Amino acid sequence: MKIDAKDFRVREGHEVDLRKWPTKVDPVYKSKKQYNKLLEKHIARLSDMQQLLYASSHHAILLIFQAMDAAGKDGAIRHVMSGVNPQGCQVFSFKHPSADELLHDFLWRTTRDLPERGRIGIFNRSYYEEVLIVRVHPEILHAEGLLEALPDETAIWHDVIVRSSIWKDISMPTEPASSSFTFICRRTSNASGSWRASTSPKKNWKFSLADIAERKFWHHYMTAFGECLGATSTSDVPWYIVPADDKENARLIVSQIVLDTLEGLNMHYPKTTPERHKELLSIREQLKKS
Repeated sequence: MKIDAKDFRVREGHEVDLRKWPTKVDPVYKSKKQYNKLLEKHIARLSDMQQLLYASSHHAILLIFQAMDAAGKDGAIRHVMSGVNPQGCQVFSFKHPSADELLHDFLWRTTRDLPERGRIGIFNRSYYEEVLIVRVHPEILHAEGLLEALPDETAIWHDVIVRSSIWKDISMPTEPASSSFTFICRRTSNASGSWRASTSPKKNWKFSLADIAERKFWHHYMTAFGECLGATSTSDVPWYIVPADDKENARLIVSQIVLDTLEGLNMHYPKTTPERHKELLSIREQLKKS
């Protein structure tokens, strides 16, 4: 089975119901050995493309990973980007905003970490939390200093978020990004909801009583995610919904999406000028003599 990234892409203007999206698809590998071989092939190609991205220094790539806890974001980032030069790739994880960050608008702390040309930036969670966790827990708006008094919870989403055009604001980084040649690739995970952190010995440390309480809001989160994906996915800056119940398969899908994005830039190594060519020949001769 060949991975076709378009199978996981959210079409622009498409209403997203995550209940209709699979959490698991037929794997593209037949064994653990074949999985490792395929991932190694993807990683090697990603390494080559990242060097080309850096050498051409004309584009930047921003990868946004947005998903529920235990959906495999950390593992996907760690495995897929393992062969990329750390100097050309930076990962930023966005937790609860600090007191200083709360004094600024919600885009401030992420905008300052956008990647430079020639580099890959990865956001592990992002400004999209403002239409996900904030929608499920509107009381967070109090901490952000946006409300004097909390109105009816059913009205807060429409009155405070929709009427304030947050959908437009949240997509704002894509507009200047296009003119500055930053290409944004967004990915979210669709998992069945079985939180493995509670049963895996390697992940027990991640699990807490707060996770049990948060689990009760699962359906609210799925609704928020669906509306966010449908409202913000565009042809230029798409969302991809990756089935997450098979972690190995998800990593292969993610790496293929990143590869497709890089290869779609049609990059080339800088052409050598006659003067530079002459300089390189001189350097070569000096090295032979040393």
